[in-house]
Amino acid sequence: CPRCMQCDTKFDFITRKHHCRRCGKCFCDKCCSKKVPLPRMCFVDPVRQCAECALVSQKESEFYDKQLKVLMNGATFFVTLGTSDKSELMVCRLSNNQRYLVLDGDSHYEIEIVQISTVQILTEGFTPGGGNTRAIGMILQYKVPGSEELTQMKFTACEDLSCNKKLSASWLAAMHKATKLLYESRDQ
Repeated sequence: CPRCMQCDTKFDFITRKHHCRRCGKCFCDKCCSKKVPLPRMCFVDPVRQCAECALVSQKESEFYDKQLKVLMNGATFFVTLGTSDKSELMVCRLSNNQRYLVLDGDSHYEIEIVQISTVQILTEGFTPGGGNTRAIGMILQYKVPGSEELTQMKFTACEDLSCNKKLSASWLAAMHKATKLLYESRDQ
């Protein structure tokens, strides 16, 4: 690679090339000067990354530090499958290997994260002026292995005393951040 892939500066004896440890592209020092931790790729110390990758790595790091524990601990929701009128009280959590969304109640579901196609967070309290909103549920669409059709599940935070409403809202907020990270990484 004779030139920086960001600013097109030619590499020579003075302008050396560096590669981003996340995307592997070649950059000059100015375009690849950020040093950010990258534990998911087994780098112990902060490593050189381009500006775009550094931003994603910082978001991932914040997510792993704050949101991942919330998702793995789980929360209780009323879950409605497809177009059914009947909902079931279930505990929803992320599996220990972080590859499945596990739902436990009278029924048991394990949804592989890579099979999830869309996640829509349902909110209430929105005002036209941009007031505060609160997450009250989500709609999830995913492919069942062996089928090309999408299956839909609706999660609604329960309102009774047996459920922790605040925990459900925190779980939904963490899920929203997780899906944003997934969509951003798919776009790269």
